Amino acid sequence: MEKYCLDSLSNISEQHGTFCNITLLNVTGNDSGTKSIEDLLLEFLGPKRSPVFLPITLVYLLIFFLGVSGNLLTCAVISKHKKMRTTTNLFLFNLAVSDLLVLLFGMPLEIYDMWQNYPFPFGEGVCYFKIFLLETVCFASILNVTVLSAERYIAVVHPLKIRYVSTNKHAKHIISAVWVVSLVCAIPNTSLHGIYYLNLPEKVAESAICSLIGAPWIYNLVILITTACFYVVPMTVMSGLYLVMGIQLGRERHLSQGTMRKNCSTNTNWRIHVERGRRRQATKMLAVVVLVFSICWAPFHIDRLLWSCIMQWSVWTDLNQTVYQCVHLLSGILFYLSSAVNPVIYNMLSTRFRECFWDLICTHTRGTSSRKDSNMNELLDEYFMNCLKCLQQNMYYNENVSYVSWRP
Repeated sequence: MEKYCLDSLSNISEQHGTFCNITLLNVTGNDSGTKSIEDLLLEFLGPKRSPVFLPITLVYLLIFFLGVSGNLLTCAVISKHKKMRTTTNLFLFNLAVSDLLVLLFGMPLEIYDMWQNYPFPFGEGVCYFKIFLLETVCFASILNVTVLSAERYIAVVHPLKIRYVSTNKHAKHIISAVWVVSLVCAIPNTSLHGIYYLNLPEKVAESAICSLIGAPWIYNLVILITTACFYVVPMTVMSGLYLVMGIQLGRERHLSQGTMRKNCSTNTNWRIHVERGRRRQATKMLAVVVLVFSICWAPFHIDRLLWSCIMQWSVWTDLNQTVYQCVHLLSGILFYLSSAVNPVIYNMLSTRFRECFWDLICTHTRGTSSRKDSNMNELLDEYFMNCLKCLQQNMYYNENVSYVSWRP
């Protein structure tokens, strides 16, 4: 009797590619003689096609078309409109590029893996490329969002420094550094993967899968380090930054209300009020982006940690398998959804983005002019409404009496 340590399990993937659990199986000469190759592959690797292939593929395709069109529009808007080429939008452009890479290269391979779990026909090079790409864009995305949050922090808390610290040239250098760090940090996990074959006892070509072939303990260490450095620490830092920004914006709003009550007709005060409103809107939009990002990526990292624990302690039970399958499916959907949802957030929360999106989509002159008139009317309405509120509030003031709050 010969013993073989085989990578097998429920055709579930790590990082959304086919990946297997390590189990110890006894394969005797009699067993291998009585069972066909197809039976052995079904026993060790499960069915070739995922049972949830159709519904998950439909969801993925919806996310794909939404994400590709939205991110392409985001890139086009920032490239075409000069007023959109701000430091913040350069980082958003970079985030859109990384999202496009995930959707255009990662998702098709994921769908193919669900359609045919094995054999993996693309060779070792594509296997390395798949793992390397997903690792790189994962790291680049979280670093982009972190840098965005830091840039917003400087703009809100230290506005006098923003002109010197946050420039387009500086942003391009940071973006380059983000990609270099992401590429380097993606190497360890990529080097642990490759094409794995079942040996029964000879190598079975039909069993080729893109899977972990390195030492499991090294893989577990890599997952722990990357989860801490590229999720836990950045999310903790960003939570602190947005907490401070929220406090600062609350103070500014209180002060601006007092200033507008005292003198709403001064152009300088009005410009300051409008500028602070735009800054609050941009910060609110990015805060929502970070919140959605953290929600969408949490199952992804839980999925990796859960798989790492199962491999470490070899506790693969029916309950663990069911839990892992549910977490894995959820993490896959949210993983790709995070690459598609940002353009929707921009349209919902940013007036400037929304206007530029419409200007890009609607090319007719008549439609464009009517939108401009509508936008101008909205600005004028907002201006006169604010002035009307000021006049109403000034009824309770006297030039020689300080303001006292009053409730009816």
